This record gives sequence, C-alpha cells and structure tokens, in this order.
Amino acid sequence: MIKGINYWAFAPEADGTPRNPVTAMREAKNLGYDAFELTVDPNGPISLVTTKSEAENIRRAAEEIGIGLKTLASGLAWRTSPTHPDPAIRAKAVEDYKAILRIAAWLGVETILYIPGMVSAPFIPDFEPQPYDVVHARAKEALAGLLPFAENLNVKIGVENVWNRYLLSPLEMRDFIDYFGSPFVGSYFDVGNVMLFGHPEHWVKILGRRIFAVHLKDFKVEIGNLSGFVDILTGDVNYPAVMRTFKEIGYTGTFTAEVFASPTRNMPAVAIQSLRKIEETH
Repeated sequence: MIKGINYWAFAPEADGTPRNPVTAMREAKNLGYDAFELTVDPNGPISLVTTKSEAENIRRAAEEIGIGLKTLASGLAWRTSPTHPDPAIRAKAVEDYKAILRIAAWLGVETILYIPGMVSAPFIPDFEPQPYDVVHARAKEALAGLLPFAENLNVKIGVENVWNRYLLSPLEMRDFIDYFGSPFVGSYFDVGNVMLFGHPEHWVKILGRRIFAVHLKDFKVEIGNLSGFVDILTGDVNYPAVMRTFKEIGYTGTFTAEVFASPTRNMPAVAIQSLRKIEETH
C-alpha cells in the first residue's frame, strides 16, 4: 500500500506563513508516508506563477528525502470553474489547469486532481445554480480542449467525484470518462465524498481501471454536511469492503489521506495511524 498525505494536512509555520513544502515532505517521510501530494493554491508555496526552476527544486528535494510525488491537487476551480456561466471565467479555468499541468510535469507528477465543473456547491452560497445539462456540455467542452495539452505533457487528468452536484453516480462518472476515449482521462476517486449519496465500494467496482489515484477520508452520514468529515476509520465508510474492492480491480496506486490541518492536533500523525491499520487489516 502506497501511503500518501496531502499538503493541506500540515499546519502553518509558527509565524502564520504556509508550511514550507520541503519541511512538510521531510516530516511526512519521518512519519512513514511513501508519497506526498503537493497543492496549487492562490497564495501558497506553489501557485499558478510557480516557475520551472522552483518546481524542479521541490522535485529534487523530494528525491533527496525519498518521498514520491505522484499527484497534484488544487481547489482553484471552485471559484474559477470550467463550467461557469461567464465564458471569460471558463476560459480562465482552462488556462489555470494548463498551468497546473505544466507545474505537474515539472514536478514529475503522474496525475492532477481535476474538478470538472459544478451545478452548485453547498459551501459557495453566492453561486447561482446552473442547469445540469448545460454544465454537462460545458464540462465536456472544457476537458476536450485541455486534453491535448495534458497528453503532450504526459500528465494524466483525474476527474474527482466531489460535492459539485454533478456526476452524481458511478455510471455517470464512468460514461463521462469514457466519452474522451483517452488513457489520460480517468478518475481521482475520493472515498469519503460519495458517502452522502452512495457507497464507495460500488464506485470502485464500476470505475475499475479508470481510477488513477485515491483520496482516503471518512464521513458520518447522519451529520450530512461538511462537519460530517471525521478521522479516517471513525466514520461510516465500510473500509473492509472498499479495500477488498480495490484489490479486486487491481489498483496499485497511491492512497492519499486528504485531511486538513488542525491548530490542536498533528493531523498527518493521526492519519498515518489509520492508514497503517488499513494496511495491516485489509
């Protein structure tokens, strides 16, 4: 089991500045992680204006530390969405993702996390809901325009199942991926995100070989909102069934804990214990 951790799990430095990614990678390695998921953020250590030299320095540091850089995440598309009603914002979203793909190539990353668009999102209340069929058409158009760029850079696009009120079933996600007919378009599967309206083991079986990368987290269904996300193995995810299904489909990629920094708890240290237990028992 390739155990990974997301950069967002690391609390800021003592002075409030974002954690240095090299420091975080070193801490992750010391905790026992095999892989580290860097993130592209508006004002983070890695942003849309990160240069090739800066990215390559981080890549070399990871190699020296001995930790893998397999995936690259970003939440920029929540505000600059590929399916936004404003065509200028849609165009900006595509350009943003081109920059993310370019940074991924410089880092030596295999797969980027891709948010394909959104009908609406519960945590963006000022966004006017968009018609589902219109979002679907725009999502296909945006990704089709981005795909040649990804293929040229040899970086895969992992479409995430996320709380965007779009691609709400594994059948929809499967058909959306298959529409492009490219080995560079697949799934970045998030185990916890489907719990509100489905069962992750069903998604894993249906998506099968299309799954490029995996986020692990947990969720309490009875809470039913963002507060329902809890420590891995303390929610309602049926991890025995989920991990058994991953084994059945032959998935051998990274399992990245997507947990978020806490002012009172060392979340990477908490998450690694859960991942070790999953590895030992499943």
